[in-house]
Amino acid sequence: MNLEAMDPNQYEQQLNAKREKLAQLFAEFDTPSLEIFASEPEHYRMRAEFRVWHQDEDLYYYMFDKALNQKVRCEQFLPASQLINQMMPVLMDELRPNSVLRHKLFQVDFLSTLSGEILISLLYHKPLDSQWQDEAIALKQRLSTQFNVNIIGRARKQKIVLDKDYVVESLPVDGKTLTYQQVENSFTQPNGKVCIKMLEWAIDITKQSRGDLLELYCGNGNFSIALAPNFERVLATELAKPSVDSAQYNIQANQIENLQIIRMSAEDFTDALAKKRSYRRLEGIDLDSYNCNTIFVDPPRAGLDDNTLAMVQGYQRILYISCNPSTLIDNLKVLDKTHKITRFALFDQFPYTDHMESGVLLELR
Repeated sequence: MNLEAMDPNQYEQQLNAKREKLAQLFAEFDTPSLEIFASEPEHYRMRAEFRVWHQDEDLYYYMFDKALNQKVRCEQFLPASQLINQMMPVLMDELRPNSVLRHKLFQVDFLSTLSGEILISLLYHKPLDSQWQDEAIALKQRLSTQFNVNIIGRARKQKIVLDKDYVVESLPVDGKTLTYQQVENSFTQPNGKVCIKMLEWAIDITKQSRGDLLELYCGNGNFSIALAPNFERVLATELAKPSVDSAQYNIQANQIENLQIIRMSAEDFTDALAKKRSYRRLEGIDLDSYNCNTIFVDPPRAGLDDNTLAMVQGYQRILYISCNPSTLIDNLKVLDKTHKITRFALFDQFPYTDHMESGVLLELR
């Protein structure tokens, strides 16, 4: 990470550079005007990870700056949420004099929410015993006078959860408040306010939809739950068990009645739709009863595999969120033969980096 590049005064300049780069990358396609969704210039990341350096009696967070090729002490961290920045010095002041909690501590992870919860994970190169747990409980009690906080201890083959290993986020989206359980070490959208913009963009695109929605790579149901009111039914797939469990929690929390989550990979689900194989996880689910005119995909950096790519071409509308422009371009070279890009967006999830999150709506030609 290049810490020197993080200058809020330069935010608009770096966003314009991304706009120009993305437009250039997609120049071969007939795209509509690029919609830009900016981030906050600071305090935009809801999670952050820091290594811990021990130096005599001192103890401090550090990150490795690739530009300087050295570790940099972090008393505060501009991208991290205000809540994380508030917690950082308070936690470190507690850890420094505590020989049990600081011994063999090598990393601290924070997961925060816009709605005021924070989860701290303390990572160790030692087994965690009852003495550690007693000290951690006392630490949580002291921190709880200022923060809505939970603590997790991690060591090799060990995970000690003092209360819960998740936070519950509340997001104001399109006039509603959506609730999301976000579990430690599971994927969640890192930039809370840009996540809201992404959800509202997807809601706007799918208003007045007909039929059902199929979503692949649904995670904790982030998009599925927001989009469910726009469709008769939603069928969504996700492979990671913690994300599926969170999605089920979120379905209940948001009182969504038309959303079904299946724990399957996109590749296996594609085979099931093509009736190449039958799967026990699909017992009792009549895939033929769904009338999915729209498919939503938010794949990993590798993009869509060839079979899934061929499958999505059978849908009238394809809503594609991408974290990797190069694999999106590769996929679009195929999809562009059958579908036309009618919406095109840049979501600045990661300011001051080369990372670009983008979204396209494709409609059958």
